[in-house]
Amino acid sequence: MQAFTKHSGFAVPLERVNVDTDQIIPKQFLKSIKRTGFGDYLFDAWRFNDAGDLGMTPNERAINHEFVLNESKYQGASILLAGENFGCGSSREHAVWALLEYGFSVVIAPSFADIFYGNCFKNGLLPIVLNGNEIDALVEAAKSGQNIAVDLSGQSVSFGEQGFQFDIAAGLKEKMLSGMDDIAATIAEREKIEAFEVAHRQNQPWLFSKNKL
Repeated sequence: MQAFTKHSGFAVPLERVNVDTDQIIPKQFLKSIKRTGFGDYLFDAWRFNDAGDLGMTPNERAINHEFVLNESKYQGASILLAGENFGCGSSREHAVWALLEYGFSVVIAPSFADIFYGNCFKNGLLPIVLNGNEIDALVEAAKSGQNIAVDLSGQSVSFGEQGFQFDIAAGLKEKMLSGMDDIAATIAEREKIEAFEVAHRQNQPWLFSKNKL
């Protein structure tokens, strides 16, 4: 995944609570074994007025112009402002993939479902927890078209003269800054793992004997 240090862009306010992963990416579109191909179906039941079939592009769909993501001023938004308990429901990692492929780099909410929150860090989508008043201020900034800046190193979100600090676990912060997912982090420790295996075989050879009982 790509390293995340700073991001600047404009935001779209999704003012709904308890948005679950089936609303983020409906189950009927989860037929691919790849991590791509899901962005076209993000928030599908809200973005479109027809059911749609796998393989159809947004240009072939009946657009719901009343849904906030379809408003012209929010086209190209890279920061999603969400409500409480965002990403609840099933543990599907596809929800994060769909958000990333659509173009979001950051999701800001008062709270996230635990599994979704963890999946974000496995794939390079930065989830930020801010309180309701801070998100309300960001929503107003988004509606007025102001640019929002996110600085992971400084743990800050700012626009104009206003700024907010956010908390993040040190290990998760380092994972995003380095761009290392769980597999890459494991590979980085390859020498230590191999040294442990050698020592393990030397110290407990009976575990590896072909004649063990």
